[in-house]
Amino acid sequence: MSETTTPGGPAAVPDPAGRAPGRPRSERAEKAIIEATLDLLAEESGVAGVSIEAVAARAGVGKTTIYRRWPNKEALIVGALAAAKTPLPDPEGASLREDLLAIARAISAERRHRHARCFWNVVGGAEKHPRLYARYRHDVIEPRREVLRRVLRRGMERGEMRADLDPEVVIQLLVGPLSLKTPQDRLPADFPDLLVDTVLRGIGTSTGTSTGTSTGTHSGTSTGTGAEETTHP
Repeated sequence: MSETTTPGGPAAVPDPAGRAPGRPRSERAEKAIIEATLDLLAEESGVAGVSIEAVAARAGVGKTTIYRRWPNKEALIVGALAAAKTPLPDPEGASLREDLLAIARAISAERRHRHARCFWNVVGGAEKHPRLYARYRHDVIEPRREVLRRVLRRGMERGEMRADLDPEVVIQLLVGPLSLKTPQDRLPADFPDLLVDTVLRGIGTSTGTSTGTSTGTHSGTSTGTGAEETTHP
């Protein structure tokens, strides 16, 4: 077996796993930075309490380690939020109702995530930090809303949803009631199902969509328009 030698040094033995030197350490540092950012963001001061210096101190890294990955505080916060936000399922079930149920249940489950308050604090500080909020919407929220748009378009194509409706309004109706409550507020376990069925009664065609429950609730239409001010899908 031949070995590659370096001038004046011992034979260089390649890593059998093919790992680049320092990679695990780099990943640990990145995870620590993200966790520190989210922890600071969840505190009472919210966005104002996050700084490169504070994150570096809490993560136990140097500021240059942060700047190598994120050029500024805004990019760091958005990157941390993107890492914490679980992608929405992109279902293609047997019906519009099945697809919407999968998404609504996923959004509802996020309320129990330990980082849920981070998103509330960013949205609550939108007026003070408009550039940060705009970037958050573009990088984190819009890809998730596009999942909902695809589901609704499929529903229209299959004749399950009225073609004269604006998908953006329907998204607001679905997401708003799930987002307007604070993470501490408890929702009934079947709330996502009740919400989807209530909205479907208003957007479905007479033959294309059937709901799984006869219970009527008004939560979908009374709070839907506030979704943009909260955590979004």
